[in-house]
Amino acid sequence: MKNKRRSTFRTMLRRAGPPAALLIVGAFFGGYAILGPNGALAYGDIKRQLVQRQAELAALDQHRGELRNRVNLLDPNHADPDMVDELVRKDLNVAHPDEVIVPLKK
Repeated sequence: MKNKRRSTFRTMLRRAGPPAALLIVGAFFGGYAILGPNGALAYGDIKRQLVQRQAELAALDQHRGELRNRVNLLDPNHADPDMVDELVRKDLNVAHPDEVIVPLKK
């Protein structure tokens, strides 16, 4: 009788093994889809990060526009005299003898 019980138990385990494994794997991936870093519950955080990155992008676009303007003003073919004068005075500390330089704290 013991052999019959063992064979019945083994048969039951063999039949229940694959569906149980599929259920465990499905539960894992389902839980990850809901609770994971890109899951449904992380949507609010992802949306907040998107708004933050868009603000950073806008600031970088503005800075890039300012740099593009400075590059255009310093074009060797037709450089803006005021911009050239400003850069020479700032970088080389060049001033006329009758000028007074007032340092500003930044």
